[in-house]
Amino acid sequence: MADPPSPDFDDFVRGRTPALLRAAYLLTGDQHLAEDLVQSALAGTHRAWRRLERVDNAEAYTRKIMYHLQVSWWRRRRVAEVLPGDLPERAGRAGTDPTLRLTLRAALLTLPPRQRAVIVLRFFEDRTEAETAYLLGVTVGTVKSQTAKALAKLRAVTDLDGSRA
Repeated sequence: MADPPSPDFDDFVRGRTPALLRAAYLLTGDQHLAEDLVQSALAGTHRAWRRLERVDNAEAYTRKIMYHLQVSWWRRRRVAEVLPGDLPERAGRAGTDPTLRLTLRAALLTLPPRQRAVIVLRFFEDRTEAETAYLLGVTVGTVKSQTAKALAKLRAVTDLDGSRA
């Protein structure tokens, strides 16, 4: 039988799950798959909780599990495109243009899974090329080429390249 979660783990889950869900949604494009991804990652984090040297490492550890799980899921099965659920809202973003958000969300969902993951890690998670390559288990060259292809596709499907007045 598994040990009961520690108070620190409970606090971590309550405090960081919304941010983890946002990142997972951007990776999967589907609210339900995002919830499954976060739940699986948190289960892995719970198993390793005692080995983590500091609670500060828990979020990075959980995110790494999420990225590895997502890559593993892509490799295991090709799922037909599904209609996305609702994107979790971020607190304090009332001033964000909803049209821009919807346009970016729709454009992001047009990307293939690997390109979407690279864009999420590089620009949403603010990871370096090397960190992104490590997390996805690919080379830095692959990250660069996938980023270039993804940005070109995003520019092609949106009018967000600066030509808007």
